[in-house]
Amino acid sequence: MKETKKVFRSRISILIIGFILATYIWTCIPIFQHKEYTGLFVLGPTLVFIIIILAGVHYEILGDKLYIKIWFIPNGSANIKDIVSVKRSYNLLSSPASSLKRLHIGFVNKKIGWLISPVREQEFFAALQSVNPNIKVDIPEKKGKWHIWDWDI
Repeated sequence: MKETKKVFRSRISILIIGFILATYIWTCIPIFQHKEYTGLFVLGPTLVFIIIILAGVHYEILGDKLYIKIWFIPNGSANIKDIVSVKRSYNLLSSPASSLKRLHIGFVNKKIGWLISPVREQEFFAALQSVNPNIKVDIPEKKGKWHIWDWDI
């Protein structure tokens, strides 16, 4: 029997993209004022590299494993049977998530969990619970004050 693979890309935050662009523009102002354009040879590829990384974060469920990947590069894996809880988090810690609206994945016998941000959350929960029905999902259905149109921070 062939195992099905489900792929969930990471949500991309308007706030993170805005912060990166604001920082980039702020850094470019002196470059244009002093007409020293050689700095753009460093800043341009750096900006492109950051955006490529943010766009490539995704999560794969294959059999009873959850994989985090950035494009084709594996960044971590876990057994879904070891997941005990999924909670909403807006934690600013560095994580393989391209958004600030994140999910905290708690594991058995681990103090530190994962912070991820899949786009189709309900489908993601259903895929996890199809492997491990004991996962406690604690995500409120209400929309908060920071939910503008369909944009999330």
